[in-house]
Amino acid sequence: MEEEPEPTTAAWPRHPTREERRAEGKAARDRLPLRDLADPGPAERDPVAILSAGDDRRLPWLVPIRYGRMLQSPFAFFRGAAALMAADCAPLPRSGLDAQLCGDAHLLNFGLFGSPERALVFDLNDFDETLPGPFEWDVRRLVASMAIAARSQGLKPKRQRAAALAAARRYRTAMREFAEMSALEAWHVQLEVDQRIPELENADWRAYVQRVADRARGKDHLQAAARLTEVVDGRRRIIADPPLLVPFDDLPQLALVDREGLVRSVFLAYRDSVRDDVRVLLDRYTFVDAALKVVGVGSVGTRCMIVLLQGADERDLLFLQVKQALPSVLEEHLGPSAYPHSGQRVVSGQRLMQSASDAFLGWADGPLDNRYYWRQLRDWKGSAEVERLKGPLLGLYGAACGWTLAKAHARSGDCVAIAAYLGSSERFEEALADYALAYADRNDADHAALAAAVREGRLAAADDTGAAG
Repeated sequence: MEEEPEPTTAAWPRHPTREERRAEGKAARDRLPLRDLADPGPAERDPVAILSAGDDRRLPWLVPIRYGRMLQSPFAFFRGAAALMAADCAPLPRSGLDAQLCGDAHLLNFGLFGSPERALVFDLNDFDETLPGPFEWDVRRLVASMAIAARSQGLKPKRQRAAALAAARRYRTAMREFAEMSALEAWHVQLEVDQRIPELENADWRAYVQRVADRARGKDHLQAAARLTEVVDGRRRIIADPPLLVPFDDLPQLALVDREGLVRSVFLAYRDSVRDDVRVLLDRYTFVDAALKVVGVGSVGTRCMIVLLQGADERDLLFLQVKQALPSVLEEHLGPSAYPHSGQRVVSGQRLMQSASDAFLGWADGPLDNRYYWRQLRDWKGSAEVERLKGPLLGLYGAACGWTLAKAHARSGDCVAIAAYLGSSERFEEALADYALAYADRNDADHAALAAAVREGRLAAADDTGAAG
């Protein structure tokens, strides 16, 4: 009788103990002392050259709109200058404590959306630049955005500093909380808005959050259809609003192309990237219309589309957003992504950093060898209005962002080591607040440099109506 082979067992990997992880975090202070987080780094660079380096990958007739939007204010400039801040972070000493980075963690890239379980959650919501890297890069961008937003309201340096402090302090204290949790607890924790609203002590803050939540629930596929479409000759069509919203039928580049066939071929590739259950759901819809849509500040000029699908009848509509995925601005400084497809990089980073992600996330190639990622458009979307965050409300919002960023980093990084690095004193947030004010000064100078480049004719700028400036 033949002998059965001995069962083989592979050894489980040995994980460092909590004590070893704490020691690693404390050792990181030798690489990057907490006080050195205040250093914004060298300023001898050409901000206009860095910002315009990728313009050849954008649609040329939209590039002036990008610069027009960035010129509106120093805060708007900051929103579009992720590449510039990445270049400024690159020469600085690094902690060596890596996590999945958002790559553009300014305060308006946090917001509300509906989870697949239909809860309204607050989380990071933009991942175009996501890549693994030093956790402090994301924190730098968040605290700088807080100081710049406070300055945009006309607040004095003391108030600007307080806003940055609130975000950095909550990042530190939240990371210490996550370090005490089990891995499973830290993985599943999320900020469900309806549960938290009654717990908010500040009445003005509670009322503000409730207003944003109520407004977010109104931003769904039906609201999008009412605002963006009309019925023409018995068929629903996307309304043209050039240059910000241009239906495919109006694009001269597609005049001789089977537009529906083009979208369908890309859609089928996207369909293959989603989960099996989502694929079943997508198969209940058919293509109706598509349009090129300008979004945001930093994304202006990239190829961004919306696709309208319909199910059984006019009440059963689904809007998907398709965004071109370029290489992350971090890759030049941190090395190429592990994902050869930039759309997959975005989707994978989003799933890793969010506690609950859009079920429709997926990716696909498109015409001219471009990469895209897909997601649902307007599924209970809500975001802060900086101009309404007066007085202490800006700091309270910054604290919510700080907690959320720490939660995202705790999912992919070593929360115990990071917490040990941050420590129990206020040295971390004090240094980051110094950094935020220094970077706000630099941002003002860079904004002025962009304005000068437009005046001198180095760059063209246009407002959203297409008027040259």
